[in-house]
Amino acid sequence: MVKRAKRITHAERVFGYLKTCDRPVSAYDILDALRADGVTASTTVYRALDKLAETGHVHRIESLNAWTVCCGSHEGKNPVFEICDDCGSVTEHIDDEFAGSIANLSKRTGFAPNHTVLEIHGRCSACDTGVPAH
Repeated sequence: MVKRAKRITHAERVFGYLKTCDRPVSAYDILDALRADGVTASTTVYRALDKLAETGHVHRIESLNAWTVCCGSHEGKNPVFEICDDCGSVTEHIDDEFAGSIANLSKRTGFAPNHTVLEIHGRCSACDTGVPAH
């Protein structure tokens, strides 16, 4: 009996590539990197990213229009992303107190959020030279 090799899905290819990246990348960067692996259309990349986002494996960094691997399970809690404007690094944090403040704000004002994105731009500690960020 001959065993067939498991077929790797496009989502697995995209996720594998994202895990090698040290900063968020655009869907077109992913497409360019994976063309040789048979990923030849932007719609294929976007479908894979949507699937990975639904399963909690990746996040879209909206202000950068880029994607990054999730740091781990946060069970429905909204992550906060710190984005360095100098080196491009993105750090994901889960802060229950901060998320609770956002939820309380919405509750007090009667606002019903359907999508929460918390992104903070600035300069990471590695880039902080005392000179104002650009």
